[in-house]
Formats: sequence, C-alpha cells, structure tokens
Amino acid sequence: MRAPFRSRWRPWLAASLLLLTPQAWSQAQAPADLPALPPMRALPSLGDGGEMTLGEERRIGDQIARSIYRDPDYLDDPLLADYLQQVWRPLLDSAQARGELPPDADQRYAWRLLLLREPSVNAFALPGGYLGVHMGLLATVASADELASVLAHELSHVSQRHIARLLTQQSRQAPWMIASMLLGVLAASKAKNADIGNAAIVGGQALALQTQLNFSRDMEREADRVGYGIMTGAGFDGAGFATLFDKLQQASRLNDDGAFPYLRSHPLSTERMADMRARLALNQPATRDGTGPSPALHALMSARARVLGETRIERLQALAQAGRSNAAPRHDPATLSLRYAATLAAAQLRDAGTAQEQLGRLLAALPDDAAARQAIHLLALEAMQLTQSERLAGLERATLREQALAAPERAALLLGARAASAPPDARALDSASQRLQTWLALHPDDIPAWQALATVAQQQGQPVRAARAMAEAQRAQLDLAGALSRMKSAQTLARQQGHSDHAELSIIDARTREFERLLQEQFCEEREQRDSVCQKPR
Repeated sequence: MRAPFRSRWRPWLAASLLLLTPQAWSQAQAPADLPALPPMRALPSLGDGGEMTLGEERRIGDQIARSIYRDPDYLDDPLLADYLQQVWRPLLDSAQARGELPPDADQRYAWRLLLLREPSVNAFALPGGYLGVHMGLLATVASADELASVLAHELSHVSQRHIARLLTQQSRQAPWMIASMLLGVLAASKAKNADIGNAAIVGGQALALQTQLNFSRDMEREADRVGYGIMTGAGFDGAGFATLFDKLQQASRLNDDGAFPYLRSHPLSTERMADMRARLALNQPATRDGTGPSPALHALMSARARVLGETRIERLQALAQAGRSNAAPRHDPATLSLRYAATLAAAQLRDAGTAQEQLGRLLAALPDDAAARQAIHLLALEAMQLTQSERLAGLERATLREQALAAPERAALLLGARAASAPPDARALDSASQRLQTWLALHPDDIPAWQALATVAQQQGQPVRAARAMAEAQRAQLDLAGALSRMKSAQTLARQQGHSDHAELSIIDARTREFERLLQEQFCEEREQRDSVCQKPR
C-alpha cells in the first residue's frame, strides 16, 4: 500500500495552465530584468491557436505525457478506461460532426485519457489532446451526464485551443522552452522554498504570466457553451452541467479544503451558472438512444474509482465492512455501488473472507443490465486473483477466465490475460496470446495490452517476444529511447539464444530501425527549436 504522501510536485501538471491558481501565478512573477509582456490582444476567433502550430502544441503535450506515464499515480485500469471511453467517444464524434474539430483530428491530436490515482476532484486538459481525470472526480459525479459535462468542457478547451492562445501571448518562445517555463511555474507554486521556484523560472527563461489570467473567464464561458453543444449533440442530458455546477457551488460555499482543485482551475461565477440555466431553459432535454452507460454501470464504476483512489488502509477497511448489516438484496444503484466498493476494498486488502461475503451480497442484487453484470463478474475474477482464491461466492475462477478471454471488450481481455498468467495456465496463456496479438494489430498504442502480452510471452518461455512487447509498450508511452534500448536487448537476446523464429527476428530488426529513425527525428526537432541547424534524416 502506498503511503499517503502527496507533497511531491508533478512536472507534467505544469503544462495545463488551466490548473494553476492565481496564487501560483503571483509566485511565478518573472524577475524585473526580463522583458515586459506585449499588450493584450483581443480574444482570437474560435479554434485559433495564434502563432503556435498544432505540431508544436502536440510536441509539448507529448513531452508532458512522457512524465505522466512514469508517475506512480498514473493508472490504466481496464474497467475504468473502458467506461471513460463509452462517455468520451460519443463526445468526440459529436465535436467532429459539429465542426468543432478538423476532419483529421484523430491524426493531429493524441486523444488519450489519462487516469490519476488521486482522491481529489479534478480534471484537466493538456496541449495536443491529452486529458487527465482524477479518481476523485469519477467517484463524485452522480451520473454519466455529469461526467460527460466535465469531459465535454475539457474537450472544448482543446478544440478551441485555449492553451495555445495563452502560450502565444508570450514573446515567441520555442515549444521546448515553453515546456521548461511551465515546469518552473509549477515549481514556484509547489516549492516550500520560494527561491527554488524562482530559480527554476529563471532557468526556464519564463516571462511574467500574471496578465494571462484575464483570458480565463472568457475561456471558461466559451468552454461551457461549446461543451454544452457537444454533450447534448452526443445524446447526453445537458442538465448534467447544472447538477455538477450545483455540487461545485456547494463545495465552494463550504470553503474547499483542497479536495476540489477543479474549483480553483475552473472557478465558478454567477455569469457561468446563469448562462447554463438559460441554455437549459431554452433547450429540450436530450433523448437517450441507449448507447450511453447505464445508471447501474456508472454506480459500479464510481465505486471502483472510490476504492482505487483511496490510499489509507483504515479507509479501505471501512469500505470493506460497509453495508454488512443490510442483508436484503436490492437492485438500486446506491446499493450496487456500496457492495461493489466493499468487495473490491476487501480484495485489495487480501481479505478473502470478507470478499467472499460481500461478493455474495453483490451477486444477490445482480442487475439486469448486461454491461453491469459483466463488470461484476470481472470484479469476481479480479478478487480471486488478488486473494489467490479459485472460488468465491459460488463462482469458479477458470470459468470466469475463459469467459473473459472470449469476450470482445478490452477490459475483459486484459483481466482474462492477467488471470491466465498468475498462476500460469498453458491453455489460457495460448488463448490470451492470440487474442492480445489480434487486439494489438488494431490498437498498437495500447500500453497495458503490450505489457500483458509481455507477461504472457514470458510465462510461455518466449523471452525474445516478451522483450519486444515491452519495447512496444515503452514506445506507446512516448519513451523512444527506452523503446530502442529494449528492442536492442531483444536483438541481443535472440542472438545469444540462437532464436530461430525468422518472422519475429525480422519484426525486431525492422522496429529497431524505425525506432532509431524516430528518435533521430525527435532529436532534430528539439535541436531545430534551439538553433535551426539540424538536418532531418532521409
């Protein structure tokens, strides 16, 4: 269990200007000998990023994302990731249909949702199409509509290029220098010793940024307006915006103690709330077409986020014991949420007895919704693996594993592959290997899938294939240097073992050359930003 130590600052958060508080900006004032900012210009037209190109914005986002993937609080939970995609993908399709994004947006933006094991209520947008979501937000929103309102709002910050607008107010800084500058700003806001932060700012050649906050109200209203259109166009109920605003307003009145960073990065105002209520009054409620997540599934995933975002053992123990006095099976979302959280918390604590009891209570209230039922069965498989049990509440591990490996969903595949590896089962490993390779041919940037394939290959006695899979996982994490090192290790291992699979060797050789080319291009792009001298390889 990780210790609840959260005072360390994370460099990657610096890229999201929308997350920084006014206090942070005031601490980040540039030294007096730096040049003054140019006069403020009028708000650019929608989607205009000023002088910063999409390529430059994407490179900044990639640089920050590389740090996120190395952070111990980064979490790619299969079930939560699949649930987020059920909400996110319709929003993205709606934005494209409305013309908020260019037709080739899928190629120009990363569009990756990054989950953070943080109990605070927060979400943020990074340059280039990366969005971050804290466990605390997923645990707090009461419906998929409220979650959609947050994601649509953050998507609008990206589509309207708000971060690029802010960054281009600086004197013409190269992207690598902007990233360095942003690191310094966050260092100033986090460091207990102000001199440390000021030194970081000077090192990054930051300019004074205080006046940039003049744009924040306009941008928040714009993100509300565009986000509302995107979420209602996707079939979500626009009332989710209003109910979320009510939650945030109540938290604001209670003098937020730090649990709601979203209040500070996206401050509420009477104008924003009045504008949203006016939009709701003028528009008919959205009619659900049955494609969005059900209330039952949302309740389960909210409970999952509550447990995975918890770092205190005593809180996990309390969650594991919750609801034991109520023995009557009920099917309402609140009861499902309570029992799901209790089962997962007990499994996290390796308490097989409590997990057995709470899972039985959860199964007694099994909902009719197919997606929610599968989520509960996958929880049972996960609980058996965590508690090293072959049977819980009348369910067999082998049966659940086979069902998971046969299911089309990503979460089922990944959890089934984990169950096939620990303890290893030869037949299940073969099935997992085939399914993972088929999946990765269509989804080559799926980091956990590559990691699962590496584990499966290692269990099958295929260390060369395992090394290649780990190299691909690091490439998907934007760590080209680490990916190249891993791929060369695979080459060395193949030579040492006299590897006879010529197809595998050909793939490794080709990918090694590709990684070398990409790494050289990355180096050249960074150097061109500094001196405009480097020539890209042909």
